[in-house]
Amino acid sequence: MNSSTYWLIALTILIITIFLPRIGLIAIYRTWRASQEREQVEDALKHLLDRENQGRHATPESIGGTLDLPRDKVTRLVEHMEAQGLLESQGNELHLTAQGERWALHIVRAHRLWERYLADEARMPLSKIHSEAQKREHTLTEAQLNELDAALGHPTRDPHGDPIPTREGKLNRAEGMSITAWREDHPARIVHLEDEPALAYQQILATGLRLGQDIRIIERNQNRYILSDGESEYRLAPAVASNIFVSALPESEMLKREAIPLAELAHDQRAQIVTLDDSVQGFTRRRFLDLGLTPGTTIYPELTNFFGEPRAYRVRGTMIALRNDQASQIWVKPI
Repeated sequence: MNSSTYWLIALTILIITIFLPRIGLIAIYRTWRASQEREQVEDALKHLLDRENQGRHATPESIGGTLDLPRDKVTRLVEHMEAQGLLESQGNELHLTAQGERWALHIVRAHRLWERYLADEARMPLSKIHSEAQKREHTLTEAQLNELDAALGHPTRDPHGDPIPTREGKLNRAEGMSITAWREDHPARIVHLEDEPALAYQQILATGLRLGQDIRIIERNQNRYILSDGESEYRLAPAVASNIFVSALPESEMLKREAIPLAELAHDQRAQIVTLDDSVQGFTRRRFLDLGLTPGTTIYPELTNFFGEPRAYRVRGTMIALRNDQASQIWVKPI
């Protein structure tokens, strides 16, 4: 083979490598670029939705600050989104269209369902789930998102307490108020832990405070807040404490005060299921519901195990086996 033939073959391979449809370098670059542009659009949509939920309006400057983009790129992004019918400009104010709102809710729903999965099933530390969910939120179709929602048992809140949009596009209002506005020495339940700024969120997690925990303020001044759950005390700076949102104890808590864990039910004692513990989420909650363990259902232990567990229970005419740690998450009222 002479040198000219060799170079001709090499040039042909190079051209094929660059221009080959779908797997050539140009095709790969175009796919990557389209993916980056889509993520920018979706991040901007989330920003607009967040602003509107706060009763504020977004601006090109606020988008640039959130997405870390220079002015010229923000201008092109806004023009592109207007051309797609996703937003409308009113002077310096930017507003979502109906189509833009639907898309934004899809991304928010994906993000919060991913956070639920990462926390409950993947057991990822809470301090890391937000950034990981941001990477994954752009990857799911509507059908795939519905499958994930069903597999997780249709959760209504993410691990921080934020409401998860429904498949119909409904987003309930966030519950609670900042602990800094709560009455001193009055019991409350943590319903939301704000994860931004990240440093404040990490400080909250480092103290051991968690979603669903019952606390009360036992002391506060301009320098610190001291909270207690009846066993431990938690000391926080006011700026950090303001990221903890609480509400009054729910009705289910009052029901639990009249109930006992299923694991403590005596042999052959019939009981009525009152509620599932708030800690039961994800696939475990879905499995419990599939087994018929819903409020109002009659259940009773029927068989004992020589080793103590699992224990057999009769529910809806079917025998099921539960470990003690599972049965402890089901609250019942003896009848």
